[in-house]
Amino acid sequence: MKRFIVAALAASLSLAGAVVAYAADAPKVGVVVKIGGIPWFNAMEAGIKAQGEKLGLDAFMVGPTSADPALQVRAIEDLIAQGVKVIGVVPNDAKVLEPVLMKAQAAGIKVITHESPSQKGADWNFELASSTGFGEAHAKLLAEKTGGKGEYAVYVGSLTVPLHNAWADAAIAYLKQNYPDMKLVGDRYGVAEDVDKSRSTALDLIAAHPDLKGFLAFGSQGPIGAGRAVEERRKTGEIFVIGPFSPGQGQKLIKADAIAGGFMWNPKQAGEVFVTMADRLIKGESVKEGDDIEGLGMIKPAGNDIIVDQLLAINKDTVDELAGMGL
Repeated sequence: MKRFIVAALAASLSLAGAVVAYAADAPKVGVVVKIGGIPWFNAMEAGIKAQGEKLGLDAFMVGPTSADPALQVRAIEDLIAQGVKVIGVVPNDAKVLEPVLMKAQAAGIKVITHESPSQKGADWNFELASSTGFGEAHAKLLAEKTGGKGEYAVYVGSLTVPLHNAWADAAIAYLKQNYPDMKLVGDRYGVAEDVDKSRSTALDLIAAHPDLKGFLAFGSQGPIGAGRAVEERRKTGEIFVIGPFSPGQGQKLIKADAIAGGFMWNPKQAGEVFVTMADRLIKGESVKEGDDIEGLGMIKPAGNDIIVDQLLAINKDTVDELAGMGL
């Protein structure tokens, strides 16, 4: 009996060793996001980890402590030093990252970006929403809520985030063409990745512009901060905050009408796509028109961009279900 137990234990240890060895040998995929610790990127991290386990990759996320391009550069340098197979990035500043992404490519590392169309230094960039479609969807909702009149302000994550600014461009152009009685306040404010800056900027704008009727906030913390300011100033139902945000984070604000609504894609799905694309590149599989890629569907690349439209509406009717998904 003892011999059987010893043999079984030895076999078990051998199997465990094999599993550890497999895990150690699994190709590494590191994804650098804009900032760590916020709900949007927490959901993305869940997608990265789950898909990594599913596909047998050592996939992980790196979240800087602030939305600082220099911290992203440092994180990418570290991943290059680790010898990862694929680096994914959600850039804070597309231009600043170009040299370090090219350095990664020169080291034989594949690079995938998200929220950064036509990114130089990337093998592929993917979007779950087209810039025009996403911007116009929010503009239409703002016009509907305001009755097509009044002043509005626009937030972006920063003035150097290409996709946020492309959304803003599309939204502003749509309102200018279709709603001449809506007037843009200033140009745009690069505060929407910081809830406190979004709130304080909104408070200043509300005080300075009596005819302010809305905020278009592109960046997950923008609607939260602006919504809190609207609530503080007791302007719910008078000033409408529109934009993408984490449903779990903004649940109370949208139910209180401090946020009027918005659209999003699923950040968990985006995390999964990072790893799915990484797996294809590691295996040398094709990424071409007509390929059916999990999370993206049938793709039609334009340059190094893969863009699909998979918008989810965030409103009182949908927010609980979306929050229940961990978003």
